[in-house]
Formats: sequence, C-alpha cells, structure tokens
Amino acid sequence: MQTLAGKKILLGISGGIAAYKCAELTRRLIERGAQVQVVMTNAAKEFITPLTMQAVSGRPVSDSLLDPAAEASMGHIELAKWADLVLLAPATADLIARMSTGMGNDLLTTLVLATDSPIAVSPAMNQQMYRNIATQENIATLERRGMHIWGPAAGEQACGDVGPGRMLEPMQLVERCEQFFGDKPLKGKSVLITAGPTREAIDPVRYISNHSSGKMGFALAQAATQLGASVTLVSGPVSLATPTNVDRIDVDSAQSMFECVMDNATTHDIFIACAAVADYRPQTIAEQKIKKTDDSDQMTITMVKNPDIVASVAALKKSRPFTVGFAAETQDVEHYARTKLEKKNLDMICANDVSVEGQGFNSNDNAITVYWKDGKQSLTLASKQQIAAQILLSIAEKIEA
Repeated sequence: MQTLAGKKILLGISGGIAAYKCAELTRRLIERGAQVQVVMTNAAKEFITPLTMQAVSGRPVSDSLLDPAAEASMGHIELAKWADLVLLAPATADLIARMSTGMGNDLLTTLVLATDSPIAVSPAMNQQMYRNIATQENIATLERRGMHIWGPAAGEQACGDVGPGRMLEPMQLVERCEQFFGDKPLKGKSVLITAGPTREAIDPVRYISNHSSGKMGFALAQAATQLGASVTLVSGPVSLATPTNVDRIDVDSAQSMFECVMDNATTHDIFIACAAVADYRPQTIAEQKIKKTDDSDQMTITMVKNPDIVASVAALKKSRPFTVGFAAETQDVEHYARTKLEKKNLDMICANDVSVEGQGFNSNDNAITVYWKDGKQSLTLASKQQIAAQILLSIAEKIEA
C-alpha cells in the first residue's frame, strides 16, 4: 500500500552501528511510495557505504558540504527545500549535541539549519551516553524547538549493555512516518492550555509560588499544534520559549490566570488545566516591602482561597469545552484523582506522583495515569513531549467517541 506516495524524505545518517539498518529503512520507505534522499556524515560511511545507500535509494548520496559540483548550484539549500520530512536516523549523541548548539560544520547539520521542513530525530547510542545529563538536555532543547523525537527503544546493545538507546527498528520508523503524514486527529480543533506556576504577591518584592517549571504544559501546547490544533497557551512565569505556532498569553497570579481563561474558554473546543495554580493568596498585599522587626520572631499572613479555574470551566453551561485537569499528588494518587474528576465535573484528569524522583516538577520526564469516568490509561515514564502526545491522542479519541 502506497501510504507515503509522493512524500519526500531526507534521511540523514550519522556514525553509529545502527546505520546498518538504514538500507532496510530506505527500502521499506520506498515500498510505500516515498522518495528518499540520503545524506551521510563522514562517520556514517565507516558503518555503511554510500554505494549501498545509493543502490537502495536509487539516488546519489550526498555527503560533502564542500562538493564543488553540488555547491555550484547551492546544492545544500536545494536539498533543504526539497524535503517534506527530514529524518535523522541514527542520530548519535554527537549529532544531537551539534544540532543543539546550532552548528553547521558538515552537510547534514547545515541542512538542519537551512530547512523549514519538520525534523524527526531517532536517537541511537550507548545507554550511559543517552542517560548523560548533557544528552538529555540536548534532546530537550531539540524538542522545545519543535523537532519530533522518535525513540529510543530499550534493550541489548551492540556493546553488550542493556538499557535505553537503541534506534527504533526500520518498520517502527516507517510507521512513525505514516502517522506523521496521516490525518491530524485534532485538525480544526482549538485548544486552550494553562501552564507553569502562579505567583501570589505578599508585598512588592515577595511572593508565594511553587516548583512548577511549565515544561508539561508547554509540551502539550507543542504536541497539540503538531496534531493539527490551533493553540492558546496561558502561562505563568516560566523561562521557556514559546512553541512554534502557539498563541501565548503571559499572566502572573491565579486571579489573572482565572480571568484570562474565563475570557477564552468558550471559544475553544478543549481546555487543559496543566498549570500549578496556587490554592490560596494573601488577603492583602502590602504596599511597601514588609520589614523584619526585632521584637517578633513570627509573621502572620491571612490567606484566602483562589478561584478554582478548572472547576469553573467545567461548570460552564454554554459552549463548555472538553475539560481536562491535572493532579500532582504525593500519595493515594488514584483516589485523589478520581475524587477531583467527579467533584469538579471533569471529562478527564491526568495524575502523577510528584514525590517520585525524576518525574514531575522541573524534570524533562514524566509518568502519568489518565482517568475518565469509566476507565484509565497508564503512560509509563517518558519525555514530557512523548507523554503530551499520548495525552492528546487520548483526548482526541474521547472527543470522536
């Protein structure tokens, strides 16, 4: 079946042992109707030859940024414009690091900089290299820039180690390409998302807040656009770049977030309350900085309850969006999540245990269980971008049901 008929895929191969799988990958892509242009790094040619890739692709392999014949016609720019999708497989730790810093010191990294086509990255490396904080931060950077991260898989590696870092198998990558070019399940839908913390002022220089980084909400916004939705992101104070094609509104306090959400909720099909909103705020805000006094070791601040944003949206009688909440818990996760689901009249709630190290607040990874009235779905530990895509696919299924 020609599921990729007419699609132009630029396959970028870097220097890892998984490069040997690229001949099979290319053949399978072409079987499904794709045109495949191969670009190789010098290191990649140590694992599989350009002649092999030329034979299976039916096209000359490009491997040099300084090829006079190609560059006479600005060949690297033409390649960058040609592709419907740039697929980097295998993407080694070195290639990922160079892309993260914006280098263009060979043909492949130059193409990555020069293209406005979507880019998919399939990591492949030793498990310890993959787990290294530098690699994790580099991958997170690419994800924030809108690149798709496909994999890695876990299992036995060529070096004998066992763990994450294996490139996805050729047919798995073919399936990802088919999904990428397939129907967008949220096409025509509008999504309103809240993200990050709120800050509740005590005086002009102090505030009460929490540890939310906003990464999960921003990942949801990015994934929603990739699935075809138009997205409005209402964000508390965070240090994150706005995802491509997302309309961002910055707010500070819970009250300002509440007002912004209520102004926009009825014009959206889906509302996802991912922000870590403060439950309470100081009853009064001091006009001047509160000074420490020598005659008292204590300070009392009277707190009042903030409006419940997600419950207020769920209570709308007219033009109510499909409403999804988040529950960050430290114990009895399912009990508290289902209680909130029912009490707040939500369509779905995503719950995670933030007491577990390596997931939740300030982490690049998360593990979530999605609950709805008569079911649930467990999403095991993965990058927040991967978790976000799975959450949105689950929402799309419920909307279509």
